[in-house]
Amino acid sequence: MDGFFVIVEGKNDAKRLRSFLPEDVPIAMTYGIPGQERLIRLRWMARHRQVVVVTDADPAGRRIRRILKEVFPDAWDIYTKSGFNGVEHTPIDYMQDRFRRLGIIPLGVEDWTEDYTSHEG
Repeated sequence: MDGFFVIVEGKNDAKRLRSFLPEDVPIAMTYGIPGQERLIRLRWMARHRQVVVVTDADPAGRRIRRILKEVFPDAWDIYTKSGFNGVEHTPIDYMQDRFRRLGIIPLGVEDWTEDYTSHEG
């Protein structure tokens, strides 16, 4: 694999993720329910990268995810809660946590769960 390739529904979702994802992680949009031409283009854009699907927790988002999983059966899924009203309104810290869990963005110092400075030895 040559890194990650994130697929979202629209430009506002992409803008939200771009605010914290590294520049070397491409983000592509389906622009709603993708047709065959868009799916072919997404497959070409993904090439040898690990695909990560991030869609809303509504019926359209679930349908888009199903379609993408047919094209990218090994894709990783990142879900948002339905109460957040879509990816674009999901708190950034919640989304960052999901991307960290998959190793797409590194853990920051503030995310370490153990304080190694207090150990003597």
